[in-house]
Order: sequence, then C-alpha cells, then structure tokens
Amino acid sequence: MALSIGIAGLANVGKTTLFNTLTKAQNAQAANYPFSTLEPTKATVPVPDIRVDNLSALVKPKKTTRATVDFIDIAGLVRGSSKGGGLGNQFLGNIRECTAILEIVRCFDDENILHVDGSVNPLRDIETIETEFILADIQSVERRLDRLQKQAKGDKNARAAAEDLTKLLEHLNSGLAASAFTARNTELFQTVWNELGLLSAKTVIYCANVHEDNVAEDNQHLRSLYDFAAGRKAEIVIICARLEEELQALPETEQAEILSSYGITESGLAQVVRTSYRALGLISYFTAGPKEVRAWTICQGWKAPKAAGVIHSDLERGFIRAEIASYEDYMRLGSEAACRAAGLLRVEGRDYALRDGDVAHFLFNV
Repeated sequence: MALSIGIAGLANVGKTTLFNTLTKAQNAQAANYPFSTLEPTKATVPVPDIRVDNLSALVKPKKTTRATVDFIDIAGLVRGSSKGGGLGNQFLGNIRECTAILEIVRCFDDENILHVDGSVNPLRDIETIETEFILADIQSVERRLDRLQKQAKGDKNARAAAEDLTKLLEHLNSGLAASAFTARNTELFQTVWNELGLLSAKTVIYCANVHEDNVAEDNQHLRSLYDFAAGRKAEIVIICARLEEELQALPETEQAEILSSYGITESGLAQVVRTSYRALGLISYFTAGPKEVRAWTICQGWKAPKAAGVIHSDLERGFIRAEIASYEDYMRLGSEAACRAAGLLRVEGRDYALRDGDVAHFLFNV
C-alpha cells in the first residue's frame, strides 16, 4: 500500500526547505519570501530501513526494493486560502488523497526571516492552517450534499446518507474538525466520506522547524507545541530543516556524524517516516529470495491473505498458507531453510496477523 504525506504550513515557514531535505531533490525553489512555491511538488522516496539493508547483504539478491513514501509539497497557506486568498487554495486538492498531513510550524525567532503574520507563534499557525482545512471541507461537503439530496428523493439509503452529511456540515460549520464527527455506519455515507477526502479528518503530524543554533535546546515555542500535541494525542517531530538541507551534499557517514554532534540520532526523513508509521498504525514485512529482497507496507492487524494481496491480488484470492520467520531468526540463522531446520519457520493460516519484521513466503493456488 502506498503511503503519501502532504506537507502543509503557512507561507515561508520552511516547508520547501524541508521538502528538499526529505526528498534530497532540489527541484523545489526555496526563498525568503512568501509563495516561493507556485506549483505542488511530488517526490517518491525510499523508506530508510536498516533491516532491508541487512537482509539484502545476507541474501545477495539480484534486486532490492524498499517501501516508498510520497511527499507532496503545496504552496504556503494564509488566512483565506480556502476562499482564494494567497495561492494555497489552488493546491489543497493535491493533499486530499494523502494518507497523512505533516504540518510544518516555525519554532524559532529570527528577525532576518520573514513570517507571514509578522511574528512567530506555532499555535496561531496551526489554528490558521486547520481553520482553512475546515473551511475547504465545508465547501466540499456542500457540493456533495446538493447532489446527494437530489438522489435522496427516491432512495432511502441516499436519504439516510444525506441526513448524516447534513449533520457533518453543521459539525464543520461549528468550527469542529471532521475527525471528531461520528455518523451512522451506512455503506453509502462511508463511500461518500471516502470520496470527499476531508482534510480535517486526516491524521496530522506536527513538525517543529527549529534553528540550527539551538537545535538541541528547548524554547517557549517548542514547549507550547508539545503541550498542544499532547492534548490532541498527536505525534510531533523536531527538525532543523536548514541544517539537514546543508548536509545533503555530504556523504551519509559524515551527515550522521554532524547530526550526532548536535544530539540528533536520526535523519529528518527517518524521523518523519518512523513517526508516520506509528501514527497511522503501519508496519513492514519482508520477502527475501535470490531474485529480490523487498519491504512491504501494511496496516497493523492485517491477516495473512490481505497482507499477501499487496504483492498481487492472486495471492490473496488463492491464499493457501504463509510460511513465516521473524527477522531476528532469519538474520541469526542465515536462510529460510535454516529457520525451517531449526523449527523456527512457522506455518500460518488465514487468521494469522502479520507482525512487523516478519519474513514471509506465501503459498497460493488460482
């Protein structure tokens, strides 16, 4: 399954610098003025996972394929973006299909770097961003409700869905995010909900962009963001986008050494991906053989047939059984055959839920 993360934030808070850092693709212009990003930019990035490296070094396959994540950078938002203010409204649609939203907020003071609202206040930034999401959602729901009400005249299922959509509209108009809305679990409403891709319903990860001069220090902006995220039960990552961007020209070993000197244990990309997986309840399992070592992303709790289906639908349709070794056992013993000989290759049926790090071999027949 594809993981896609939309990068959102006010204009000129370091979104594009962070995008360049995460993707190592210097194809998005960054400048010290609002709206330097005029087009939404997308990059597909391999997920860093040392387990893939280790399996590949052990198995020596012809091909190694990592899981990937799509990052989408949109123009900076301002108050009124949902109604055409600034340039953000043009691109809000580009993140409707995203799995999660990474909200970038500036958490440092620097009089040489402009802020669109004239001063630094991460909670005010978040309020502005999420208000624009709600306002954009209101417009989407109003358009869909109009069509559904016409359909409801002769269809009781559509009428029930329209009633729930009306309640959702009232909920949004009261200033509440779609993520806090509960509706009757009707199939049609769920279909409409999925089609709408409501921005205020998505999983949000807050990303504090800090200054390289005090990257390992606390400040009032960070403290307020920590408290806010805790109240929302939301994930938060701390990144110095400028520092990491400057390191991109160096070899990875040197990057790690410099980051370590600042007290940073992993790259910004690793932080964002790890946090996103945790926030979304995602895990990775692996397939390993002479042709390919590959990582596959699934939701935690998926049963073996559905997990096999991300490889190919035939594996889900014709699933017979799964042969499973843990990553630790596979690396320690050196092969699937050695795990089998040691009694550590488990045979699992349709009800087995794959675990993070499983090395799997699926048997099927169609």
